[in-house]
Amino acid sequence: MLYLNDDIAHFDFEAALPLLSEQRREQALKFKHEQGRKTCAAAYLLLCEGLRKEYGITEKPVFEYGEHGKPSIIGHPDIHFNFSHCREAAVCVVCDRPVGVDIESIREYKESLVRYTMNEDEIAQITQSLHPEEAFTRLWTMKEAVLKLSGEGLRNDMKSVLTGQERIETHIHREKNFIYSVIFD
Repeated sequence: MLYLNDDIAHFDFEAALPLLSEQRREQALKFKHEQGRKTCAAAYLLLCEGLRKEYGITEKPVFEYGEHGKPSIIGHPDIHFNFSHCREAAVCVVCDRPVGVDIESIREYKESLVRYTMNEDEIAQITQSLHPEEAFTRLWTMKEAVLKLSGEGLRNDMKSVLTGQERIETHIHREKNFIYSVIFD
């Protein structure tokens, strides 16, 4: 199940602090800016909501991390989740199988970044789009979701991440200025 908080501007970080595990509180407080602290906390609270609704788990989840930093919940290896956040929103997916999700703000793209991260077909999709910034962000979220599903994390060769065989759900929220993509194993 997918959980989304797209009202980060009104998220009360101070009220959220006691709801976070000590581990997540420390992580949130490491962010330099309030926006980062808010989105970090919001993503965690979405996970807590999902665990409560889907599994009846009310304790604060504590994470352990895989080789490339993918978190899992200590004591619940059968529960899979992934979360992401951007300036405008936080998203979390809780599932009984591996999942990857990425959310990004829609922003003007840089041609140098497009050429570095996209293959020729993807570049064509972007340059032929009526909204190239959306096309780039959509493809980027798809790539990150795939890499987060595998637990691989970002890599040097981003051009070959998408094979065309993936079943990825992508949602564009123009009015809120973000795009997210989800992939299930």
